[in-house]
Amino acid sequence: MAAKKHPIFDTATTLGKLVAFLGISTICGVLVAGLMVPAVALAGGTATSSITFFDDLPDEMKFETPALSSKILAADGSVIATFYDQNRTEVPLDSISPFIQDAIVAVEDARFREHGGIDTRGLMRAVAAMVQGGGRQGASTITQQYVSNVMNQTHAANGELEKVRQGDSKGIGDKVREIKLAIAVDKQLSKDEILQGYLNWVFFANNNYGIEAASSFYFSTHAKDLTLPQAALLAGVVNRPSYYDPVVNPDNALSRRNMVLDRMLDQGMIDATQHADATKAEIGLKIQENRNGCTTATRAEYFCQYVTNLILNDPNYGKTPEDRDRLLKQGGLTITTTLDPVLQDAAQAQFANFTPANDNPDDVGQALVTVQPLSGKILAMAQNTKLIAREGQFNSDYNFNVDRFDINGNSLGGAGGFDVGSTIKPFTFAEWLNSGHRINDVVNAGVRRYPAGFQWNNSCGVTGGIYDSTNPEAAPDLQNAEEGWYRSLTAREGLYNSLNTATFATAAQLDMCNIQKMMTATGIHLGEDPKQPYSVEYVSSLLGSGEVAPLTMASAFATFASGGTHCDPIALVSVKNIKGEAMPVPGANCKQTVKPEVAAGVTSVLQEVLVRGSGYQIPLQYAAAAKTGTTNNSEHTWTIGYTKGLATASWLGSPENKSVSNNGKLIAGQRLDYVDGATYAGKAWQGYMNQIGGNYDVSFFDAPPASMVNPPVVIPPKPTETAKPSEKKDDEKKDDSVKTDDKKKD
Repeated sequence: MAAKKHPIFDTATTLGKLVAFLGISTICGVLVAGLMVPAVALAGGTATSSITFFDDLPDEMKFETPALSSKILAADGSVIATFYDQNRTEVPLDSISPFIQDAIVAVEDARFREHGGIDTRGLMRAVAAMVQGGGRQGASTITQQYVSNVMNQTHAANGELEKVRQGDSKGIGDKVREIKLAIAVDKQLSKDEILQGYLNWVFFANNNYGIEAASSFYFSTHAKDLTLPQAALLAGVVNRPSYYDPVVNPDNALSRRNMVLDRMLDQGMIDATQHADATKAEIGLKIQENRNGCTTATRAEYFCQYVTNLILNDPNYGKTPEDRDRLLKQGGLTITTTLDPVLQDAAQAQFANFTPANDNPDDVGQALVTVQPLSGKILAMAQNTKLIAREGQFNSDYNFNVDRFDINGNSLGGAGGFDVGSTIKPFTFAEWLNSGHRINDVVNAGVRRYPAGFQWNNSCGVTGGIYDSTNPEAAPDLQNAEEGWYRSLTAREGLYNSLNTATFATAAQLDMCNIQKMMTATGIHLGEDPKQPYSVEYVSSLLGSGEVAPLTMASAFATFASGGTHCDPIALVSVKNIKGEAMPVPGANCKQTVKPEVAAGVTSVLQEVLVRGSGYQIPLQYAAAAKTGTTNNSEHTWTIGYTKGLATASWLGSPENKSVSNNGKLIAGQRLDYVDGATYAGKAWQGYMNQIGGNYDVSFFDAPPASMVNPPVVIPPKPTETAKPSEKKDDEKKDDSVKTDDKKKD
């Protein structure tokens, strides 16, 4: 019986061939592994110890998913932004041009489909060159390079830079380990699987990893569409990416490309005609700059920032912020959002008419945000600044449309909201109807003094505030924007004319706690802290002295548009991992929070705002309702309005220093002494909504019930019939007795 061979010496296997080679190397006094390293003197027992060392090395390769780019998409599937640490998009082999497959094999490993992971012939050639003084020669196969790329790029993605080994930094142990893993990989995977993996991992310079990213960057095409000269050029880059970078060193790249083409011809991969044509071709770069992050978003950079913060703040996407950031930049997520590009582009274009980014010397801020009623979807989120602005442009790190923090105190990148002015008045009116009052009930809007001792009804707190000029230390009397309205009038007139005195007259008959609850029912909260409801601690808050984000206000008005159903605003439709598996996304939590008849009643009056009220100058061509708002000194001006299918908040004001007036500032090429909600915010809202409103539901709103509109008509009783003489005497006696008794009782 033949003696059992130690498997390491089985020369019929690739490993056996390697050991035979190592034995030759030992005789020469060196151990060579992979690419030739400087000679190392070995002791006499080196062969045995090397065999033991080789046996002890791991022979299993763990293939992690490569660090893949994540994409944020608009609702129509168009790309808004890409995020990556290593710019890579993984593609299957059948989506990679055969030209690049052949070119890589020709120049990097001609015997790729013949050897078992390492090329002993190449190793021997490297040894011979070393012995003859020819210097080091490359002998790494595609499989070895694949192993090396996987290990190094995985370490880099995990932040383990000290473990990365490249070129001369690799020691003998590193190379031997790489060789053994390459042998194992060759047994584990098919040649096509190895080639696919290699082409998806290999580095092509300029932060492009994998052939799909390289094809897009250098030639603005997909890997499957690479031509022969393009493929040969890219195949040449991988050997020394910086030196053969066609952007920086085009001559080097061209020379290398032609050498690759020569190899392809020698190996019968192309014919002479193809070779001649390809070598004559221009380098033909068509650079498509890489986009990484929201600052390079194709559109809606602040919406992109908002979506990014939603991902980074949500534990569903990782235990720690670092885990979530790594998932976003390496996890290959596909994040589909609610954004409608048509609406977004139309909203963004409006600012050119008022506060253009390149001609806004007074830094006037402007924003538009649209929410879809009954779904909560954020369809547009635009503002007139840039995250990274060119010289002369207005830039801001803040998203004017959103809260500063989320419910857990994590940053959303928002400005924290702005004083909302008279746009808050519809919510007092909503409670007026909710508590049983009618639209056309008469209120005394002539009352202008509310002294310190005035008792505002607040069942869950205390409401104070002074409007009494008889007190020299108090605020002036309650003022309306125009004279002539200090009189009795209907609650309807008070709202559509935006009369402060009418709002106070209705509130004086209500529970302030219930007004605040109505605001909360529609989603209103403070922009600095969403856990804090809109405060009614001071009666001035009924006139809009609280800071609320435009997104919140658009969502609140959408509650009226939908017939009383409130939905939390949402930006995410789906988030899928690299396997296509759905990850959790926040829901809109749509609920009926306002009575349908109350919502219909509010809407019926807000429609009149655009006909005869404070917004008569900004009507729409569709059935619409709106409310304008202007704070003291015009620091912040608003129009918030809706059709049945869209609710939009339009804001113009001072974003950084919120107390600065916008009167006299350069807006729309002019300087006006007084700016109100309808002046610019309203015109932007009008232009935008007229342009895109027809894309969504523009049917008529439901009318409120008749019993909610007018007070009941008091019908006087019919006169009694004349009694007969004989009967009348008796009735009169009865009447007299009754009257006498009544008088006694009084």
